[in-house]
Amino acid sequence: MDKTCHTVPMMLVANSCLSALLCASDILWISIATLINDVKQIEYQNLFCIFCGYLTYVSCAVLNYSFLLQAFYRYMIVVCPTRLFWQLPQSQLLLIVLTWIYALIFPTGFIFTGDIIYNMDNQICQIPLRFSFAIIFAVLCVYIIPVSITMFIYYKLVRFIHQMNQRIIPVNTLVRARRELKMFRRTVTLLMIIFILDFPYALFIFISFFNAAPKYHFRIAYIFIDIALACVMIVLFQFTDPLKTSILKKLNIELEMVALTES
Repeated sequence: MDKTCHTVPMMLVANSCLSALLCASDILWISIATLINDVKQIEYQNLFCIFCGYLTYVSCAVLNYSFLLQAFYRYMIVVCPTRLFWQLPQSQLLLIVLTWIYALIFPTGFIFTGDIIYNMDNQICQIPLRFSFAIIFAVLCVYIIPVSITMFIYYKLVRFIHQMNQRIIPVNTLVRARRELKMFRRTVTLLMIIFILDFPYALFIFISFFNAAPKYHFRIAYIFIDIALACVMIVLFQFTDPLKTSILKKLNIELEMVALTES
């Protein structure tokens, strides 16, 4: 890999990519199992059904927290540039490890309490959509907490840069702050993609608090989640210039080698 990719921002992007791939792999696994059950008309859960349900909450949580880590890093660079500890690769790696540990631990309670159960209509193991502590706790841990903190950091950063524009400061400092804000906005764009395409799932949860959710709610929601993950991977690649340049350069070299071999 190109040396331009050996940076803290690239490490954080790699964490987001890994999280998205884990989530996509889990959903692919679930989709294949669902398809097999539908074709064979099997109406009981497979051996890994509960584990796949657990992994769904893990992967979704770690993906949302990966965006939070990117936001936090950008904020510290602009607002607290003298606090070098938070800019060290070791510090960011520690935060990445902690978010993964958190994401792996909190859903284990759902397994032991039996909250993750098999839904025969949707051929999937998930927490049932109804007004319950389990579903509220899951939504808080997976989505509301990381996204709310990320948006709050974005608001604080925008305010800080707006105040910088009204003060006399070195031009290079202002340029750097605006560049980091631009990168931050890309992270917010990714969150907005997830928010918009995951809206059906959130809507079904809200409906379930007052009435029964549609029969095939999980199947419908997972279609939108699949689209969201595909969009996230495309946008991550498009927004990450060092990674895009490195991969395109590598592809060009390989194509040139193939052309030389054929000639």
